[in-house]
Amino acid sequence: MVTRTADGTAHETAEDRQDEEAVDATESAPETETAEAAAAADEEKPTGVGQGAAAVVSAALGLVSLTGSWLGTVAAARETLDGQLRTSTDAGVATQIKEMYGDAWQTSALWGGLFALTALIVGAVVLLRPAFGTPGRLQAPWIKSVAWAGIALGAIGLLLAVLKYTDVLLGLPSAA
Repeated sequence: MVTRTADGTAHETAEDRQDEEAVDATESAPETETAEAAAAADEEKPTGVGQGAAAVVSAALGLVSLTGSWLGTVAAARETLDGQLRTSTDAGVATQIKEMYGDAWQTSALWGGLFALTALIVGAVVLLRPAFGTPGRLQAPWIKSVAWAGIALGAIGLLLAVLKYTDVLLGLPSAA
């Protein structure tokens, strides 16, 4: 509210200033709503974080299939212990080698093959995911590269696991 003094000058009251600020705030509200709507739209867009994480997991599983895992090591050690318990002291050398080392070797190969197969499946799912997703949405190139790396490492790991399991690669020595 504007008040006039005796000499004719006008003064604004605090209420007038608040009213003007309220009017200014409502005038800028459409800009604020537009910015909020744009921010909400950005939040709703899929970012591909899940696909990227799955691609990295695929590559990591492929690497684990080549280098070995704690789980495979423990399973092989358990198989060695089991072989020692099942083998009698008067068993032949060939039987002792197979029971104590051969089964552990195959168990280690089996776990490596499982990790490799998982890497292959996860990598393939990452690469195939855009075909079943939002049309026109592109996958980041790095995600494809890492997924292909996971598939390649998984394929090599699976091949080595099969060769190791079948004793084609580094078979057990003969007892002859």
